[in-house]
Amino acid sequence: MKIKHKALVLSVCAVLLISASAMGTLAYLTDKEALTNTFTVGRVGLSLDEAKVDKMGTPDGTNRWKPSNGDPTQEYYLLPGHSYTKDPTVTVDAESEEAYVRMIVTVNFQNDLNDTALATKLDGIFTGYDSEKWERVAKTVGSDNKKITYEYRYRETVAGGTTGKKLEPLFAGFTVPGTYDNDQIAMLNGMTINVEAHAIQAAGFENIDKAWAAFDVQHNK
Repeated sequence: MKIKHKALVLSVCAVLLISASAMGTLAYLTDKEALTNTFTVGRVGLSLDEAKVDKMGTPDGTNRWKPSNGDPTQEYYLLPGHSYTKDPTVTVDAESEEAYVRMIVTVNFQNDLNDTALATKLDGIFTGYDSEKWERVAKTVGSDNKKITYEYRYRETVAGGTTGKKLEPLFAGFTVPGTYDNDQIAMLNGMTINVEAHAIQAAGFENIDKAWAAFDVQHNK
């Protein structure tokens, strides 16, 4: 009798274990969905070049000079009345976002620019200036009278597209006025012309002035 009771208990336990195992395999009505956002990073980029010239400002007709090509500068031999090729040209990189573009032209002098007539004439020294595409918005004379800085802004926003966008040259060259005498030419000895090209995204700015103000803050200008 004892043996039979023990067997019954074991059988009940076995049944309970099987039932528990069966309950663990039940499937419920469920669903799930995931949403993945992929972020790509926009960019703004440009390059600046000009015609490769000899000291008399004569181009070879094929090569372009870039600040990054290993030559730190181009040299010019100045003579009154002589014209020199200098055509700074911006190319906005392919796939670049829509951007504002400007060029900063700085004329540096080794000597004090104390001749006001000479300073006035320098405003017209550049030839072939494309005012339809580039707007001159500022002229600043350094407090030491050794520097004049001009700011030119491209009148349209520019996107790089699939192949890049080459803009119109800022100007074609420069001419030393034929009226310069020996003393005025001497003041130009060691003169340098520095051109910088800048770009900043157009999106997110209310207007072009605020965009360039943000650029100057970011680059501590």
